[in-house]
Amino acid sequence: MVTVTVPTVEVTEVPAELPAGKVLLDVREADEWTAGHAPGALHIPMSELAGRLDELPGDSEFYVVCRAGGRSARVTQYLNANGWEATNVDGGMQVWAAQGRPLVAEVDGADPEVI
Repeated sequence: MVTVTVPTVEVTEVPAELPAGKVLLDVREADEWTAGHAPGALHIPMSELAGRLDELPGDSEFYVVCRAGGRSARVTQYLNANGWEATNVDGGMQVWAAQGRPLVAEVDGADPEVI
């Protein structure tokens, strides 16, 4: 079995305000996104990514995030193998929320949470 490593950063290494040309790509499923996500993130679930590649800004670099880091690592590997520049966010949205980073929910009045 071949082990593939992907570029990875800790949540603390992701700038609070991403510079131009950087995108936070959230690959969690719709219910996870609705419950709570980082403001300004781009949402394309891992299960839909192959069919929605045209939605990725072509000249951007991606920080890829999921709940804990497993799905985002696979997406990071896929994107890098297909011409994009991507970095996995280790610990995912669980660590994001635990560190008190901003979260928003898609339901008005709901407290955002990571599920």
